[in-house]
Amino acid sequence: MASSERRRRPTQVDIARRAGVSQATVSLVISGGAASDQIAEATRRAVLTAAEELGYSANVAARSLKGGRNHLLGLYTFEPVFPTDQRDFYYPFLLGVEEETAAQGYDLLLFSSVTSAADRSIYAGGANRLKLADGCVLLGRHVRREELTALVKEDFPFVFIGRREVEGGEISYVAADYVSATAQMVARLAALGHRRILYLRAAQNSEPTQDRTAGYRRGLAEAGLPFDSALIRTLDDPAEVTGARVREWIGSGVTALLAEPTEDDRLVAALAAVDRSGLVRFPEDCSLALLGDPPLWTGESRDWTRFSLPRVGMAREAVRLLVELLAQPAHTARRLSVPCEFVPGDSIGPAPAGRGPEWSA
Repeated sequence: MASSERRRRPTQVDIARRAGVSQATVSLVISGGAASDQIAEATRRAVLTAAEELGYSANVAARSLKGGRNHLLGLYTFEPVFPTDQRDFYYPFLLGVEEETAAQGYDLLLFSSVTSAADRSIYAGGANRLKLADGCVLLGRHVRREELTALVKEDFPFVFIGRREVEGGEISYVAADYVSATAQMVARLAALGHRRILYLRAAQNSEPTQDRTAGYRRGLAEAGLPFDSALIRTLDDPAEVTGARVREWIGSGVTALLAEPTEDDRLVAALAAVDRSGLVRFPEDCSLALLGDPPLWTGESRDWTRFSLPRVGMAREAVRLLVELLAQPAHTARRLSVPCEFVPGDSIGPAPAGRGPEWSA
């Protein structure tokens, strides 16, 4: 029995007994949440000393006691699961973060959710769980803006992969340059003779969508083409894109489509179905370019003309930026924009010279 007890891992109850405090106090000190700032310094040090003596989470508590860092970088995603499938859009980000963290001499800590997918939160239980790490790389589409604001107010070091803006503060991020990439795609189509270019825009008005819209307008202006708001279609449901609908657009004079891929791949799947239907041929009847990577693209998929995000490179830059922020505690937000790569594909071509009566709306 005595041998078994000696092998038992110490708990927060053990720390509380040794330090002469409540278990709730121990939990606050160990978690490092915002509420822990209200704990008296003498009490905090007593808890950390007890934790070190008992061997509880020595790699975190003992280093915190010494006022140093844990030499841990965190990775937190607002998506419900980590991207472990190589076909997943986020998988290259995970790969880049892991590789660069090792290159920088840090260990990587993956933060999973302790709540349901619908209630995924950094502050589950009221404490900032990311404080176990020195700093954190964040990513994901479905972000909690209020939590990003809270992290900024705490002055907790983090870098977001992707441009994100919040009220009351500035966020450090590494983002794809959607503005330039979209403008360049419009320029390529204009050089091929296209004058009416329809933009299929995502329903969510996120920063990436805003940047693509700005790039679309800039590309038109630089090509000397007039802006027509009727040529921006916001898609509430990608199923709206059918062969018959595309034929209607062509009948109105549209010769090229720009499509912003949806996160669930439904829009790209709908366009592929249009291509297979025989009602519209890409690019013979209408050119088509994607404003980003298809989420589930594989080698067997159609080689759509598109631009691609340097996802591994973006993740590496995010880690480098985070390490720089850790070296300069009193910092202002750092922001890096990374160029996208043009992929020629096979779905754009010269604008058709004319239309027969079958294309009329």
